[in-house]
Amino acid sequence: GPHSLAKMGKIIRGCRKGKGSIFKSHTRNRIGQVKLRALDYAERQGYMKGVVKEIVHEPGRGAPVARVQFQDPYRYKRSNELVCAAEGMYSGQFIYAGKKAALVVGNILPLYQMPEGTLICNLEAKAGDRGKIAKCSGDYATIVTHDFDKGTTRVRMPSGSKKTMSNKCRAMVGLVAGGGRTDKPLLKAGRAFHKYRVKRNEWPRTRGVAMNPVEHPHGGGNHQHIGHPSTTRRIDPAGKKVGLIAARRTGRIAGKKIVDKD
Repeated sequence: GPHSLAKMGKIIRGCRKGKGSIFKSHTRNRIGQVKLRALDYAERQGYMKGVVKEIVHEPGRGAPVARVQFQDPYRYKRSNELVCAAEGMYSGQFIYAGKKAALVVGNILPLYQMPEGTLICNLEAKAGDRGKIAKCSGDYATIVTHDFDKGTTRVRMPSGSKKTMSNKCRAMVGLVAGGGRTDKPLLKAGRAFHKYRVKRNEWPRTRGVAMNPVEHPHGGGNHQHIGHPSTTRRIDPAGKKVGLIAARRTGRIAGKKIVDKD
């Protein structure tokens, strides 16, 4: 029962978040799942034409979302999809999705159809997963190299790291609209409040050193100080895992940044 648990200490915030409850995502005002068309025969062999019905704001998402309407290839109806709008998209625009689509901003095609150096967004991590990578406002990935023998493509991620993936993965040409969003400072607490109110319960965030010893490994003491190295081991119990967890290195990054060309 609950009385057999350790008597000392409070459960730290990081452990409480795993339970969910008040830390769940705030999805009440979200429009829907933002993903590419399901991968079907029409997209694998030819292309599908869709029209951008409108471009809308989704609460809790920095990037604008486009409502795109396609003909259903199998039955008499139209299917609506939500995708992150590429920069330069407009309502009423025709976009094309599929292997035979042209290399135009807003069109969706598999990686093997795009030349090296293409800027892409809404990229699939695995073929057919309907878009996972580079979906934040202003984000894009870059096609670095193709290896047609292996059926793979090397892609530079928004983080700068490179990833080798199947060249059957689809992506939208261009970069996500709404870029430069973080350039303007929030300036006041009220704006931060409204920004996170539609995302999830993660603001304001009390620093560990500002707490009492019962609440956090960094708490207590007559001055706000950590009092021991802030690095922790990977195998530490959950209540101790705060600060720099299993850090490979600490301190400022010194020296020149080397961007490897490949």
